[in-house]
Amino acid sequence: MKVLVTGAAGFIGMHVAQLLLARGDDVIGIDNLNDYYPPALKRARLAELTPHRNFRFLEGNITDEAFLDQVFAAEKPRRVINLAAQAGVRYSLKNPQAYIQTNLVGFGNILEACRHHAVEHIVYASSSSVYGTNTHMPFSVQDNVDHPASLYAASKKANELMAHSYSHLYGLPTTGLRYFTVYGPWGRPDMSPWLFTSAILEGRAIDVFNYGKMRRDFTYIADIAEGTVRTLDRIATPNPDYDPARPNPASSHAPYRLYNIGNHSPVDLMVFIETIENALGITAKKNFLPIQAGDVLATYADVEALRQDVGFEPETPLQEGIAHWVTWYKSYAGV
Repeated sequence: MKVLVTGAAGFIGMHVAQLLLARGDDVIGIDNLNDYYPPALKRARLAELTPHRNFRFLEGNITDEAFLDQVFAAEKPRRVINLAAQAGVRYSLKNPQAYIQTNLVGFGNILEACRHHAVEHIVYASSSSVYGTNTHMPFSVQDNVDHPASLYAASKKANELMAHSYSHLYGLPTTGLRYFTVYGPWGRPDMSPWLFTSAILEGRAIDVFNYGKMRRDFTYIADIAEGTVRTLDRIATPNPDYDPARPNPASSHAPYRLYNIGNHSPVDLMVFIETIENALGITAKKNFLPIQAGDVLATYADVEALRQDVGFEPETPLQEGIAHWVTWYKSYAGV
């Protein structure tokens, strides 16, 4: 089938597109190739996709309503995976407008295009950040998520609410995926694996926030890509057991679903650093610092709903995933 993937030059977008292409789908990729981090990395990812004859790339911005309408009218995608977003918790403190425009206005344009062009199913990226200041672990899609700790998190929560309104009003099947700390080959330069690895290899000290007292549910990119594609194949449906007197946040009377995608095995930050050190054979110099604004102390994914409905759960061990990451990074950086 023909699938439109927004953010196709991004970290997750490239891997999702590769998986779709490998199974024979036609993929239309959209990306604006912005300079949030070096566009050269995004173009290098695209170079992994363009040799496929069933891949077509269109440079453009999802905030451009006319551009999107032209793409949907011409390409007529059956399904959509929306991975285009302004990423990064900390950057949202510096440039909030980027999140308002891309994550809110842009996503609204995507929903409108899906509505008017008879798209069968849209899967979109949410984030574990929506759990905000919650301390109940593991994070469940049944939990209340009304206390975001950053504008980025708030924008992702807003995406879930916007999607539900379109599922309710227009019967558009929507599925939101709350990704948990994704890492692996072709990762982003602003994320900890890249920051730590590059600093260690160059002999620079790494910044360790909250003095290392943090935990993250690190999830390998191949698991994220497979979970995303498997979810795309399972079109969201109404929950026949939905009770409006006792609302279920992750489903509805409308064709609407939410899932966590995480490794359901949180790792101490110091253990994560040690795993990278072991893979590199180098001990890091460490600069211990207080927690940053917008950060949370821990993330931990409950993936029971994903396991039950989609028949999938991430399972790549950290040591294996970091080994793949380090091998790729050394090759890409010419180390």
